[in-house]
Amino acid sequence: MKKTITALFLLLSGASFASERPNIVWMFSDDHAFQAIGAYGGRFENLNLTPNIDRIAKGGMTFERAYVGNSICAPSRATLLTGKHSHINGQTSNGGSFDHDQQQFQKILQKEGYQTAMIGKIHLKGAMQGFDYWEVLPGQGKYWNPEFITANGKTTYKDEHSTDVITKRAMNWLKNDPDQEKPFMLMVHYKAPHRAWQPTTRWKEKFKAMTFPEPDTLFDNYQGRGTAANKQDMSIDITMRMSRDVKAKLPERTQELNKIDENDKKALISLKYQWYMRDYLACIAGVDENIGFLLEYLKETGLDKNTIVMYSADQGFYLGEHGWFDKRFMYEESYRTPLLAHWPGVTAAGSRNSDLVQNIDFAETFLDLAGIEAPKDMQGESLVPLLKGKTPADWRSHLYYHYYEYPAVHSVRRHEGVSGKRFKLIRYYGIDVPNGEEWEFFDLKNDPKEMTSQYDNPEYAAEIAKLKKELAKLRAQYKVVDIPQKERKK
Repeated sequence: MKKTITALFLLLSGASFASERPNIVWMFSDDHAFQAIGAYGGRFENLNLTPNIDRIAKGGMTFERAYVGNSICAPSRATLLTGKHSHINGQTSNGGSFDHDQQQFQKILQKEGYQTAMIGKIHLKGAMQGFDYWEVLPGQGKYWNPEFITANGKTTYKDEHSTDVITKRAMNWLKNDPDQEKPFMLMVHYKAPHRAWQPTTRWKEKFKAMTFPEPDTLFDNYQGRGTAANKQDMSIDITMRMSRDVKAKLPERTQELNKIDENDKKALISLKYQWYMRDYLACIAGVDENIGFLLEYLKETGLDKNTIVMYSADQGFYLGEHGWFDKRFMYEESYRTPLLAHWPGVTAAGSRNSDLVQNIDFAETFLDLAGIEAPKDMQGESLVPLLKGKTPADWRSHLYYHYYEYPAVHSVRRHEGVSGKRFKLIRYYGIDVPNGEEWEFFDLKNDPKEMTSQYDNPEYAAEIAKLKKELAKLRAQYKVVDIPQKERKK
């Protein structure tokens, strides 16, 4: 097995595994909300939904303030590979093509002697580059009977679920990698729990009668926020489809539906929420189960001793908070993403980090873990010092965010913003925004659920002025350019 001989020699000689170039296993899910992971607490904390993901946290570090720069799938994945914000890497929305010829961290790792593999969902059009082996879902991919594309063609896995297939293919690569002495970077990307939430049969059965606690903002009326929150199209009430999304025609669900008053709007929303959670969380359970298989394989082969394991998602997701599903907004549930890391012998077990980190940091971190200096045009910072328990004195105090995909599905207006640990400023702009510009400001200490914007409150005038200056500073630092907005189709 890869590195087993070398690892055994070093163990017998008393050498430190940490002195070697480590292997990296990066596990990534689509739309996995941080609030659906036990390590982050919250209303699902006592349900033991993610015991294997929680193992990573218990053995390593939980990042409590990890965020994205653009809360939507393809742009997040482009940032993961490039270490650059959307306006620089060119992937500002889910549409269009990704420039694979540009610099990406895996190309650098490959040149420096790492074996690289990508298996699962990447959601970027075109052939992957910089990977010795890649096997990816085309576009969104399918949950069942998934088709995978490789450099040599296509394969369809009949009567199988994508979560299981992705894990099997990742383990197959680990078992059959031809060079046993080179370090590796393996990226395992799950489709789950993306809409329309189709879990494996075994987990669907286990969850079909469960009841989950509701968020206390499920019936939010959006008073205190602006046009964007009031005019979005991502509500459980209106947007979530009875057939496709919550499978209301299933016999047991039809029976539940018949028990409520068809004119009781709140009762229907609550029921749709329960159906949504059963499917979504069953998808999560399937991912967690498979992560357990991967962790056990690393342990059985001894690879765990010099393998850094990391878990994250392409952004956050709404699990009924504010009556929503999906993402896109700079509000916490979609802006914030899970990030957990286990670095054996280096990162303190059970540690938690509250520094502001962002997905522009991932590429630089992978390179730093491998002992490689990141190119100067990457826009993030290595998380290695944080993983070692030491926050640099000049670590960032604010993050920049920019969402571009409007007009488009879910009708979330374009916006950019800046956030620190307590205060957040959001600027909505462009088409369908009154007067072309609207602002929101939140005090996360006093209003953690972001229910009421304080932008017009004179008591916060000084803080708002500071954040506007910080926004201008970050725009200049990240070389933000204004990208023309498409007109709404008539």
